[in-house]
Amino acid sequence: MIETKPMQEGRHEPMGACARDGGVNFAVFSQHAERIEVCVFDAEGRAELSRHRLHGPHDSVFHGFLPDAGPGLVYGLRAHGPYRPEAGHLFNPHKLLLDPYAREIVGKFQWQPINHGYTLGDAHGIRTPDPRDNAGIALKARVAQPDSPAPGWFNAPRHRDADVVLYEVHVKGFSKALPGVPEDLRGTYAGLAHPAAIAHFKSLGVTTLSLLPVQYCVDEGHLAERGLVNYWGYNTLGFFCPDPRLAQQPSDPTAVIAEFRRMVDELHRHGLEVVLDVVYNHTPEGSELGPTLSFRGLDHASWYRLMHEDRSRCENLTGCGNTLNVSHPKVSQFVLDSLRYWVREMGVDGFRFDLAPVLGRTSHGFDPCAPFFHALRQDPILARARLIAEPWDAGPQGYQVGRFPGRFQDWNDKFRDAVRGYWLRQGVDRGAFARRFTASDDLFHQRSPQASVNFISVHDGFTLADLTSYSRKHNLANGENNHDGRDDELCGNFGAEGKSSDPEILERRRRVRRAMMATLLLAQGTPMLCAGDEIGNSQQGNNNAYCQDNPTAWLDWEHADHDFQAFVARLIALRRSEPLLHHDRWFASSAEPQRASVHWQLPNAGEIHIQDWHDVHAHALACVVSPPTDTASHAHALMLLFNPDPEEASFALAPGSWTLLLDSGSTLPNEGASLSGWARVPARSLLVLRQAKGHKARPPSHSSDEARP
Repeated sequence: MIETKPMQEGRHEPMGACARDGGVNFAVFSQHAERIEVCVFDAEGRAELSRHRLHGPHDSVFHGFLPDAGPGLVYGLRAHGPYRPEAGHLFNPHKLLLDPYAREIVGKFQWQPINHGYTLGDAHGIRTPDPRDNAGIALKARVAQPDSPAPGWFNAPRHRDADVVLYEVHVKGFSKALPGVPEDLRGTYAGLAHPAAIAHFKSLGVTTLSLLPVQYCVDEGHLAERGLVNYWGYNTLGFFCPDPRLAQQPSDPTAVIAEFRRMVDELHRHGLEVVLDVVYNHTPEGSELGPTLSFRGLDHASWYRLMHEDRSRCENLTGCGNTLNVSHPKVSQFVLDSLRYWVREMGVDGFRFDLAPVLGRTSHGFDPCAPFFHALRQDPILARARLIAEPWDAGPQGYQVGRFPGRFQDWNDKFRDAVRGYWLRQGVDRGAFARRFTASDDLFHQRSPQASVNFISVHDGFTLADLTSYSRKHNLANGENNHDGRDDELCGNFGAEGKSSDPEILERRRRVRRAMMATLLLAQGTPMLCAGDEIGNSQQGNNNAYCQDNPTAWLDWEHADHDFQAFVARLIALRRSEPLLHHDRWFASSAEPQRASVHWQLPNAGEIHIQDWHDVHAHALACVVSPPTDTASHAHALMLLFNPDPEEASFALAPGSWTLLLDSGSTLPNEGASLSGWARVPARSLLVLRQAKGHKARPPSHSSDEARP
């Protein structure tokens, strides 16, 4: 029996284990525990050396001070209290618990029955506490060096919202096969900051890397059974720890932290922002029948949302078995403490919140004025952070696109579906396309156009190459009989499923990809590229490669389409050079001297009426974007011509002389040609024209709603 030794009374803040004053202070939250102990282990985390009962609680925080201890101390927690599943209380002191605030984690997680806090007592499924001690295989925390600000975090690049081009990227997948990156750096934080990687980012012109989850993740049990892993990382357990699987020295937590900080600092030196995809909606403990690893054992009824009618069951708003109870003050504090840590100590520039409506869930459903959002927006450390929402979760009324508050930006899947459907000619009319191209004012009119994060593909779904090469998903490698992943993705194979050598099929695919990419990067709003789309990366039709830590999900640099990569870079440069392509205010729908305006018209220059917006048989469309007329604007009017049809179309141009800036259908450098009167737009293509100097486009002065999509 391990002897329980006294511990001095400590401070009830900061939370977690903090080295100070010749010892270590511990502060652990639990609203319902009767007693909490700190268990000290040897450096390898194998042998338990001593136990120390914490004092308190003080405002639901147990605390204590262990003198003559410091960084490097390995420890776990044990919580004592009632085991009453019907009340949501699942305390079991035989289970060693990971401190939620752990900065460093020791050990390797194993899916073993001993990690479950219960046994089934009889044929009726009555749960009773499991008396087996799991300390031998449980993850432990290690006391880290005192926190210190990341180098230069105050001087990190801060791009104007209207200038941002997001690049969603997986740390490992990007550099695992990237030429020029040394073998020992491939797939690591250091690899993402290698000169070869940075050269690619800068050649494209992206401003902001949105990293798939990099917090400490464990694989789900069903994946471990099949010999697979959670490659994407959406199963966070250590919310203050970089994932060691992405580091050069994964067994040394201190080295992992240092490598991550160096990566961020190096990316900052080259003007690149770093945004993290974060998962504050669920944990790997799963449903009430899942393992007891940390939060559940400390206070299941506080950390998780429980069903009102049956407190023995978790409320599953995430599809992952449990839902963090962010409406609880201490859970909300935990999330904010974690965010602050990643900004101040790790140096990152913002966050993309996975299943973000969970953060605003109250007892009445989603509330954009929820206390968490107020706390987040007023926090002085987080005031500089970029905030991006995935604006849906798996619960009732979970789709909340356009409803997030303040400076939040929302992933806009309506843009994705409209652009795909328009260029694939699958049920999207002119009106839907035009509205999404101009930043979806029906959703974001109370915020800026940049609140709409526009995308065509992301990690979850087909790549751009695959959505124009496959008509259905091919996910058998995931081991779920092709039942996983979306069944209703808008896609088309243009005549052959998968790879093809038919030149006509390849040409149709090429044109549609270029047109979609041009639409994404020239539309109003904030564009987001999925890493690899610029080089024609394929996942062989797998639209849910979350468990494929292999060449299926790694970027295929060997077969990179360098012509398409150059085209994407030209598009970003064009966006950057033309003020009206990244405008930070809403366009007027008619001529207003003080505002830039957009005017839509038919290919023959005719006015668009209501029936034209919704005609499913006619698609070609043109618009003139004009700068304000009463200011000394340096912007020139632009004209964009869209032809998604399989035949060439002729467009009447607005009065004046125009210069061709872009022809998405052509691989030849034909930019710079002068046009007037009429222009021929190739099939499945768009043209961008700029008004020649000395000429003024004359948009109509009417204000009829019929001209609006």
